Amino acid sequence: MGDYLWFFTVGIAPFLVAAVMIYALLRRRRLSPEEKIARDEKTRELYQDRDKGRSL
Repeated sequence: MGDYLWFFTVGIAPFLVAAVMIYALLRRRRLSPEEKIARDEKTRELYQDRDKGRSL
């Protein structure tokens, strides 16, 4: 029984982990150009707010 568990751990598990990672990368949703612009604007706002708070 221990030999089978070791075989799974060393032989099969790495392929299973790789398959899950590849699946997650392929299913990842890309941002539209409008979403990228909105994200960048909000990021700039956050940094500006942080810098204003720091100077007070």
